[in-house]
Amino acid sequence: MDRDDRERLGRDRGRPERGVEDLDRLAERWRTAPDGTRRFVPSFDPDSGGVEARILLLMQSPARSTVAAGARAVCSEDNPGPTASALRRAREEAGVPRGLCLRWNVVPWALEGRPGRADLEEGRLALGELIRALPGLRAVVAFGDPALQGVMRHLTLAEDAEPLPVLGVPHLSPANGHHRAEQHVRAVRALRLAHRAAS
Repeated sequence: MDRDDRERLGRDRGRPERGVEDLDRLAERWRTAPDGTRRFVPSFDPDSGGVEARILLLMQSPARSTVAAGARAVCSEDNPGPTASALRRAREEAGVPRGLCLRWNVVPWALEGRPGRADLEEGRLALGELIRALPGLRAVVAFGDPALQGVMRHLTLAEDAEPLPVLGVPHLSPANGHHRAEQHVRAVRALRLAHRAAS
């Protein structure tokens, strides 16, 4: 997605981009793997808080439906699919303004399956860059074990890490077992706590 497309998308949604261009420069860098090959990384959501976000909503890796959108893909709660819809419902029920949040993935590039140790280590370095680009960040809600493990690895391995509240909840994917009602309740309550930390 080029700059004109991003600006047009922001206008179409009736909201200004809040520092998403700075974050998209990070995403562009992450699209080149250490071995020089190109890989899929979505852009950041122009309807999010951008660099002004106070709450990071951290998922695992881009969903197949996001990958299918190709160059126009955005990591957003507006994406098709049940996980994005479940996140949007939980955020709205929790009363958390969308502009306070930034949704992203602990491993920003597309994966074939669950992230391995090498994915999480490379993702940890990218997550550190992202966190440093969010000066107002006050809380992280990590959805699923890989996201929680990734953010905790950042906080306990990065020499420059600052204390940051992290709330771990189950991933909201319908493939994540039969405890969907509990998943929703935990997500809503974690988002409310994150909102309090961000206020």
